[in-house]
Amino acid sequence: MKKISTLFLVSLLSGGVTLGAYKLLFDTNGYFSSEKNALVTAASDSYKTKVGLSPEILDFTEAAEKTIHTVVHVKNVSRRTITNPILEYFYGYKGGQSQEQVGTGSGVIISEDGYIVTNNHVIKGASEIEITLNNKKSYMAKLIGTDSKMDIALLKIDANEKLPYTVFANSDSVKIGEWVLAVGNPYNLTSTVTAGIVSAKARDLDTSGIQSFIQTDAAVNPGNSGGALVNTRGELIGINTMISSMTGSYVGYSFAVPSNIARKIIEDLMEYGNVQRGILGVEGGELNSMTSKELGINQTQGFYINKVTKNSGAEKSGLEKGDVIIKLDELKVATFADLSGYINTKRPNDKIQVTYIRDGKTRVVPVVLSKNEFFSAEFKGIELENIEAADKQKFKIDYGVRIKSISSQNLKQYEDELVGNIILSIDNVKATDVATVSQLLSKKEENQTVRIEMITKNGEVMRVIL
Repeated sequence: MKKISTLFLVSLLSGGVTLGAYKLLFDTNGYFSSEKNALVTAASDSYKTKVGLSPEILDFTEAAEKTIHTVVHVKNVSRRTITNPILEYFYGYKGGQSQEQVGTGSGVIISEDGYIVTNNHVIKGASEIEITLNNKKSYMAKLIGTDSKMDIALLKIDANEKLPYTVFANSDSVKIGEWVLAVGNPYNLTSTVTAGIVSAKARDLDTSGIQSFIQTDAAVNPGNSGGALVNTRGELIGINTMISSMTGSYVGYSFAVPSNIARKIIEDLMEYGNVQRGILGVEGGELNSMTSKELGINQTQGFYINKVTKNSGAEKSGLEKGDVIIKLDELKVATFADLSGYINTKRPNDKIQVTYIRDGKTRVVPVVLSKNEFFSAEFKGIELENIEAADKQKFKIDYGVRIKSISSQNLKQYEDELVGNIILSIDNVKATDVATVSQLLSKKEENQTVRIEMITKNGEVMRVIL
């Protein structure tokens, strides 16, 4: 009887342990239950969505299909005459051989009636511009206008049909890490698509023109210049313009002019025939820990004002040397590229809200942008500015424009001799002020020769041909 009781007790305990284990491991809330597996799967899916690994996010086919038919091949044909100086010297031979040069690049259709945006360097010096669409149809293009400083050109073709086109997106809303597509037509085959992410925004490459590039790791080669950088919805966020490479081929990073800047330039060229530039009227530089320490201030991000231009909107609004600009409208300003990139999307007389720090206090003031031509102009890599009363008195003149800086590589070796000189006339036309000079130079091509008369810093009159 005792053995039977013991056996019964052992059986009872074994059954209890088995039932408890089942409940623990396999019941509704058990470790190996189907609901637990469902939670694990859901968490995994959630993780995939957060890091952008889901198939839906990686599907670029819709964006590519929208864009490839709007990107074109641009053929630039220029002609130059090759002369033989020996024949000219000994035999008085004045003839020459005409030589044709061909350059290629890409462009983006931005309207159904045939407006196309590309890089200025793609069509520079062209006597003929031929556009080939993705469907192999070709048309001769008319040059509407260019902006060499920002490397943007606007073309027009008459196709007698409605063309597919790419719509502009707000490039200020682009986020670092966002997927993008670079689309170009470099070899006159069909449009080529590469994918990558936005690596950085407002990238300053210390060029003489634009200083606010979108940087991406999407593969872009020289023939893709002027092509489209689009988001995953197929909207234009930039015009691919250059690569960072020692070899001339893609090695990891490429750069695009933000669509907000490109769009503003295009609208100006359509409406005014030239680019309307507004300026804030401040000079200075971006902050970092070293410069902040030297200046004795706490801020390590922002734009430090070192000088305020006379009669500018900044001066009229009360901005002063020592102020640190931290925001323009709703855009945070951490670098000079942030500031210059935003100002490049504005026109003279536009009003912006400037947030700045003075004596540790944050303040906001409205500033009306001034006309850039009133203060400076740029031609052939020479930046000009109006002269001051002290210059007029020193050189006994009542007009002229001063050479402010040199960005042309060809003239860099003469920078010390040229900077500070005062130009009196250009092609025998008085250089009354920067506004007059800007109007005069706007009618001349970049490769056109001009005769300049100037006074050097030593008071000597010099005549040069550029």
